[in-house]
Amino acid sequence: MDKAIVKQVTIPTTLEQAWRCWTTKQGLESFFAPSCSIELWPGGLFEVHFFPDNPPGTRGAEDLEVLSFLPQRMLSFEWDAPPHLPEVRRHRNWVVVELEAFGPEQVQITLTHLGWLEGEQWEQAFAYFQDAWDVVIGRFERCMVEGPIDWTSLA
Repeated sequence: MDKAIVKQVTIPTTLEQAWRCWTTKQGLESFFAPSCSIELWPGGLFEVHFFPDNPPGTRGAEDLEVLSFLPQRMLSFEWDAPPHLPEVRRHRNWVVVELEAFGPEQVQITLTHLGWLEGEQWEQAFAYFQDAWDVVIGRFERCMVEGPIDWTSLA
C-alpha cells in the first residue's frame, strides 16, 4: 500500500480559482472531461465522463464519491481504472489533490493516487495513470493559462 503516483506542478492562478476548478461541475468540465458531476460533501458524487455518450459503465469514472475535503486546501475522491482493466476497475482506490498558495497568484498542485494492489492488471493500471495524470495536470495548467478546454476540438 505504500505505492503511489505523485504529480506536482506550480501554476499561475489564484487559490480560489484552482479550488473552484477541482470542486465544481463547471470547473471540472473546464479541464478534466467534457461531462462531470460533483457533490462537494463526503459521500457526494464524483464522476468524470470522458466519453459521455457511451453506455453506462464505459463513460469514464462513474459512481465514485468524494471522500473528504478541506476548503481551498485538499480534496480526496474515489477513483477506478478504465474498462479495459476490469480486475482493477471493480476496486476503488483514491486520489488526493492538495493546493498550496505561493503568493497571490501562484498555486502548487500536488496530486497523489493511492490504494494500489498487486497483480498484472494493477501494474498496467499504474503505468496507465502515470501518463494519464500528466495529461490531466497539463490540461489543468493549460486551462488556468489559456482558458477552458474546448472538448469539441479534441473529439
